[in-house]
Amino acid sequence: MNAILKLLNQENHGAYGASLLDERWKKKRREILTRDNHQCVNCKSQEKLQVHHRQYHFQIKLRKFKEPWDYPHTLMITLCEKCHQRGHQLYKVPSIVI
Repeated sequence: MNAILKLLNQENHGAYGASLLDERWKKKRREILTRDNHQCVNCKSQEKLQVHHRQYHFQIKLRKFKEPWDYPHTLMITLCEKCHQRGHQLYKVPSIVI
């Protein structure tokens, strides 16, 4: 379990940035933006929208985090860049071990 905690404490979620270029993520992102009426759920801005994961899931058997598109819609929200940054400064996104 200590090895898992060490992996979870790392800031790096693997090749997360590259995953955001994947067509599966682009499709999921479009779905979330559409669901949230192409506006920030916090301030209603329609500028610089981003899709925020409300939590991350670390898969013990695979020793890696789930791909960003493999999360249910309920764990994602649309935020503008400003609200997204502010949220990350105020709150740590929880990582759940599954």
